[in-house]
Amino acid sequence: MKYRYSKYLDAGLFIADLGALNLSLLVGYFLFFRKLTDFNLYPNIEVIWFSNLAWLVLTILGKPYEIPRTSRASYVVRHIFRFVIIHLLALSGILVLRQDIFPARDYIIYSYIFFSLFIVFVRLCYIYFIRIYRKYGFNYRNVAVVGYGEVAEELKKFFRLHPEFGYRFLGFFDSRNTSNRVMGTMQNLIEKINNNRLDEIYCCLPNLEYHETQRLIELGEKNYIKVKLIADFRGFEYKGLQIETYENIPVLNVTSFPLDEVKNRAIKRSFDITFSLLVILIFLSWLLPIISLIIYMDSKGSVFFKQKRTGKGNSDFWCWKFRTMYQNVDSDSRQASINDDRITRVGSFLRRTSLDELPQFFNVLMGNMSVVGPRPHMLHHTREYSMKVERFMARHFVKPGITGLAQAKGYRGETPHVSYMKNRVKFDRFYIENWSLFLDLKIIFLTASTFIKGDKNAV
Repeated sequence: MKYRYSKYLDAGLFIADLGALNLSLLVGYFLFFRKLTDFNLYPNIEVIWFSNLAWLVLTILGKPYEIPRTSRASYVVRHIFRFVIIHLLALSGILVLRQDIFPARDYIIYSYIFFSLFIVFVRLCYIYFIRIYRKYGFNYRNVAVVGYGEVAEELKKFFRLHPEFGYRFLGFFDSRNTSNRVMGTMQNLIEKINNNRLDEIYCCLPNLEYHETQRLIELGEKNYIKVKLIADFRGFEYKGLQIETYENIPVLNVTSFPLDEVKNRAIKRSFDITFSLLVILIFLSWLLPIISLIIYMDSKGSVFFKQKRTGKGNSDFWCWKFRTMYQNVDSDSRQASINDDRITRVGSFLRRTSLDELPQFFNVLMGNMSVVGPRPHMLHHTREYSMKVERFMARHFVKPGITGLAQAKGYRGETPHVSYMKNRVKFDRFYIENWSLFLDLKIIFLTASTFIKGDKNAV
């Protein structure tokens, strides 16, 4: 019996979601009026109808109930929360077009706060229930692994350690391997397929011939069995994988990052512009002339300092700062250090407080920097550390930032040993592989906290 009870679970989840939606609309309506004596459901009927219809359409188009068995709870919650946002936008659009229905902003706010809470509660209850349900032997999938080897053993270990995902491991099958851990040959597997005892087949590609894999795919299509291919990438460090298609050739991209997606780049760029404009208008509008005057009075030279640094794609750009040093010939090759005699009195204060970095918000507006990202290095240091630090150049997949995860974690200032730079690169690569707007906000908060407390590494 294929996909045991799955359709009933999806139907039950859909009904629970509708219950959460309608309950939140009623709670929001009651809170809007505050008094039970003022509670009159009639004006809210059309809103309820539109809300239920919009959720039904989203369910058909967006498929919120296609949840992989191995999904984490955090993924499931994020997945459904996106549908709540889309539903809110759809309902808001309807209310704008039909202002005669019930145009009450507070009512909508109350309703969707509770809808978010209720639907997250429903999802968490569902995850807890379904995993307990599968752990006790229900809603399971019979699976077989073809092509015996280390990858196959690790897959079996995963099935054994996670009974809550509902996989019943039937055994290894391999026509060439004679290990006593192999249950049978390809012919024995075909017999199980004919007896309708299989739901999924996992093909370990390193241990299978092309024609064997092709035959299993054909058998899977004929018998309504899912066939999944497993390649051995254990020796590679990667965060995410992306399958691309070059006509009929599937290509596995192992260097796929969140900021490769257009929508994520648009979100980050919009945030950069908004945040930079706020800083420039609120702070730099009056700080810039004050700091400029103090620098001019303290020492000879330009108020601003510009230097070529390495940006996204290993291209160089002019990075702007307030000048903190006397004019010198080593500025493009020598790092600033503690008690550096090149640093002016005002420059020392600016560097300790990071106020010297403020002009870089203009770099952000010009598009060659971001508010948050790996810090840009001098061209000389890029050439030097690219030879000493493994995967150093990977940090240039994204725009450099005014602040970054490494700096928020205390790795700023001078790098007297290569180990310091290695730790910076580890944080930079983690940021690139795990980017989110929330992570950017967290780094900005940590940077602000460090600014208030003071940073001993600042020079």
